[in-house]
Amino acid sequence: MSTSTTVDGVAGWAVSLMETLGAPGAGLAIALENLFPPLPSEVILPLAGFTASKGDMTLFEAIFWTTLGSVVGAVALYGVGALLGRARVVAIARRLPLVDVSDIEKTEAWFARHGRKTVFFGRMIPIFRSLISIPAGVERMPVPVFLALTTLGSLIWNTVFVMAGYLLGENWELVEGYAGILSKVVLGVVALAVVAFVVLRVLRRGRHHAER
Repeated sequence: MSTSTTVDGVAGWAVSLMETLGAPGAGLAIALENLFPPLPSEVILPLAGFTASKGDMTLFEAIFWTTLGSVVGAVALYGVGALLGRARVVAIARRLPLVDVSDIEKTEAWFARHGRKTVFFGRMIPIFRSLISIPAGVERMPVPVFLALTTLGSLIWNTVFVMAGYLLGENWELVEGYAGILSKVVLGVVALAVVAFVVLRVLRRGRHHAER
């Protein structure tokens, strides 16, 4: 596979892993993407599909190994959440400005109601697809349930992007462009939500001080 001579950055790094390790290299790249969200699966997965289209690995191998990598990375982050635990999360929250322990309690109540759907669908949302494993660990979601939901959600996400790269062939980079738009939309929504939270919290605390 000679693609590494014409591809730079994250894509070039992923190509070198696939050249060295074959299909397991694609799985390793995705496992690392889970641990380091700035590494974009939207680049690695289509590239794995393109590699499969060239015959350097089978389509089944590309999907299997990338999904296995997703699960391994998610389990590692679940472990981080489990080790962190509720007590440490609450202790950290007490030190953060504008965050109340009641926010943690509300989050816990919400996760208790919607945790399974969040883990499943969260695997298909840029940025959150990695981070959602941590609260699942903090809340000690049953491991078999977490594994099943993570595997299924990751399988769907990975199959879509691997197949896109496989079908587009040399034009696999088109996937990155469209996925980049989705990532920017998600980031924009998150940024607006954070700003709204901060503004509302400042206004609420201002009213409390005025009432005193």
